[in-house]
Amino acid sequence: MDYFLFAIFLTTCAVPAAAGALFKPGDWYRGLDKPAWTPPNLLFPIIWAILYVSMSVAAARVGTYEGSVAAIALWGLQISMNTLWSAVFFGLHRILTGVIIIALLWVAVAATIIAFARHDLLAAALLVPYLIWGSFAFALNLSVWRRNRGPQTRPAAG
Repeated sequence: MDYFLFAIFLTTCAVPAAAGALFKPGDWYRGLDKPAWTPPNLLFPIIWAILYVSMSVAAARVGTYEGSVAAIALWGLQISMNTLWSAVFFGLHRILTGVIIIALLWVAVAATIIAFARHDLLAAALLVPYLIWGSFAFALNLSVWRRNRGPQTRPAAG
């Protein structure tokens, strides 16, 4: 693994992490009706820290292979979509749009896994927990949307 590449990819993961810190759940999220299987808020940064390191290791491994441009481009796409979700869901309070973004993110992560597998099976395997977490996040986001349809899901004016 190229440690310089790892540092670049890990630094890139700081962008969605920062978005998560900037757009915190806050009172709006606490007031939503959530399913009983919603994890405690403390668990989210722990899971994401592990996933970001794993994603960065995977990308650093694949990034050294000739012909890996498309695979790395897919990695860039999924990390961009990951960043967008926090701003849309927590910042704009757009729950349904969050569902759509997570669905597209899931497809991007699956495509990244397939592309990574063409170069490095371990790198592809390192992304599988991310896909599993994405599946859970999609189900959670969808459940929150179904439970909270109505005017209370829109951001307050002003």
